[in-house]
Amino acid sequence: MNPDSVIGIDVGGANLKIVDGRDVVIHYCPMWQDSPLTELLKVYSGKTAAVVMSGELADGFSDKNEGIEYIVKSVRDAVPDSYFYGMDGQFHTGPDCSLAAANWLASADYLREKYPSSLLVDMGSTTVDIIPLNSFETLRGMTDLDRLRAGYLVYSGTLRTTVPAVIRSASVNGINTPVSSEYFAQSADAHLVLGNISEAGYTSPAADGAGRDYNSSLRRLARVVCSDLCEIGEEGALDIAREFYSMQMEIIGSSIRDVMDKTGCDSIIAAGIGSHIIVKEFGGLDFRKESESFSDALPAFAVREVALRRGEF
Repeated sequence: MNPDSVIGIDVGGANLKIVDGRDVVIHYCPMWQDSPLTELLKVYSGKTAAVVMSGELADGFSDKNEGIEYIVKSVRDAVPDSYFYGMDGQFHTGPDCSLAAANWLASADYLREKYPSSLLVDMGSTTVDIIPLNSFETLRGMTDLDRLRAGYLVYSGTLRTTVPAVIRSASVNGINTPVSSEYFAQSADAHLVLGNISEAGYTSPAADGAGRDYNSSLRRLARVVCSDLCEIGEEGALDIAREFYSMQMEIIGSSIRDVMDKTGCDSIIAAGIGSHIIVKEFGGLDFRKESESFSDALPAFAVREVALRRGEF
């Protein structure tokens, strides 16, 4: 197989990630709207594609099977020579129930030989995958429901997690204040004002459709406690961001510790757009430093590497 002819594709619920040789392309491509998936992939029509997905869970589909069929058809309409990695660790040419949310398993498949005793912590825009690389055989066949129950999937990410999904109150200007349950602000706002991401790294749409800059994020955070920024000031909005960050890290850290205790993993490899946050809080190796830009699209990179390693197609 000619490596130059093979691309890796990860079709998520919000983002489409493509690895083509040394290049990474990430498109915002929500599956819950009229998705331009085929149009975005047509440029790769002459390639061979190794594909993983998690977008089948999007609520625009009546169930996962409908989502799988839609994604497989959309990808193959653009890139006919496409193969889909499933939760059985095998590649498939058509829709199969095993294709649901197999992107994280492809990452484990790729990394498990080089880092056999490590815990992979992949913090993306929406979720954190916590994957013991010493347990590949027991990971095969796990659904997202299984992973939620085992602590291997934490639904809290760098950009798209709503603030009230993580905190119910915050000490704002020294006063304990409940937060509203409205979608006024998200994790990207908290991470931006705290300096954990840059404005360029704020790639998801803002809750109000407005700017993705420091002051706009402060205004959105103020609305979380039903106020304008002039009422609580910059410091009050930062209080909300700090409370969100502290609780998010507590939730993620608790799962990391539990999984390490259960599986005996002795080190952490951090990947995803939030890899630097994981390393700052919990230590370990930042995969971004090992793989240049591929950390942000690890499943797309991994499924391509697994296919090339096996000589599958």
